[in-house]
Amino acid sequence: MRYFELLDDWDAPARWSLGDPTDASGQEVSNPWMFRKGEPVSLDAPLKIPVDHAGQPLGFTLAGIGLAPVIHAEAAALLRRLAPKDVQLLPVTVASEPGPHFLVNVLRLVRCIDDEASEEVLYWKPEDGRPDKVGKYRDVSGLRIDPAKVGDARMFRTWGWTVALIVSEDIKEALEHANITGVKFREVTGPSEVSPEEREHNRKLQALYERAETARTAFWRTLGTLDEKAILPIVVGGGWPARRQVWRVIHRPEGRTLFVTDGLSDFFVDAVEPSVGFGLELALETNELQANWPVTLLERIANELVGHEHLREPARTGLLSMEVDGEHMPEPLLTKEGRVAVLLGLDTPTLPSHFTMPDGQVRLVTVKTLMPRELTYLLEHGREELLHRFNQSPPGHLAQAWRQPVV
Repeated sequence: MRYFELLDDWDAPARWSLGDPTDASGQEVSNPWMFRKGEPVSLDAPLKIPVDHAGQPLGFTLAGIGLAPVIHAEAAALLRRLAPKDVQLLPVTVASEPGPHFLVNVLRLVRCIDDEASEEVLYWKPEDGRPDKVGKYRDVSGLRIDPAKVGDARMFRTWGWTVALIVSEDIKEALEHANITGVKFREVTGPSEVSPEEREHNRKLQALYERAETARTAFWRTLGTLDEKAILPIVVGGGWPARRQVWRVIHRPEGRTLFVTDGLSDFFVDAVEPSVGFGLELALETNELQANWPVTLLERIANELVGHEHLREPARTGLLSMEVDGEHMPEPLLTKEGRVAVLLGLDTPTLPSHFTMPDGQVRLVTVKTLMPRELTYLLEHGREELLHRFNQSPPGHLAQAWRQPVV
């Protein structure tokens, strides 16, 4: 028996998009993930499905963040006939669309993911801070299942990775024959698409990722309270060593917030060998509450360092002043040319200058914002007097947009 992952066809032209189910009063259900538990659901009244984006109605749509399948009557009839033990079909109203429509609550969770055949599987670990998820899958790429472990299930979710919705080949063929719109299929049985060489390469990459991330995370926690909820979106690509751009947020004493880059000291992904990358991470500490400009500023500075080798060496070993684009930056920081000046590498007794990774030392490079008058002074008179004045008002390394110049 062949099996296929049932996917939402996001390439369908001018298609609609559906939101999370709501009750009769229009309130979203409190737990939209309850339809991924593999358990029957009891409802007091039929649910409503809002149309988040108007467009062409589809016979199959994954709705909201809970990814609950919403289907039209014809698809429901097929599932009722082919997988009666595997699904609970809950009548729903889809905005003003003519019905009937049904929300598919899949009742079977099958422990059948083939870790070896899949491209990559990651598990939740105790150190991830989610004890409720330890031992379950954190991510699965290139999913493959073991058909011998499926039993008589025809439509099911994979245990530990319930985002995957699997159907047998006969259900796939029935949906295709009935021209049910909105569905796509990806086979999850058969030979792996990943060669043994690629698998070994991926395993080595993952080990290096975890080695670097574990060490840096341990260090960040020595600086204050690491805000796990404020991990900012990872940007994939670019010239960072491992091609992943990450920023972290650390809450410090006296109401200060520390924003740091988290990836400039990754290994070089092309070499696939242990290293500390560029040998530095940027750190911007501020006492200005609810500031949203520091991450933008860090990103621009990081991109300058990544793109210009002649800037990285002074940043890694001494002091460096530079200017970056000032778009969306606080007005007091802007020069006449619309740029923002910073001083990198200002020493401070409240932050260590270096930290140790398994594969070497990394410099923690502080980022000090300069007011336009301070930049002019620095260019005309040099750094020494400016540094002296910063150090007279500790902690002088704080980055602030709303302060008086020290010159």
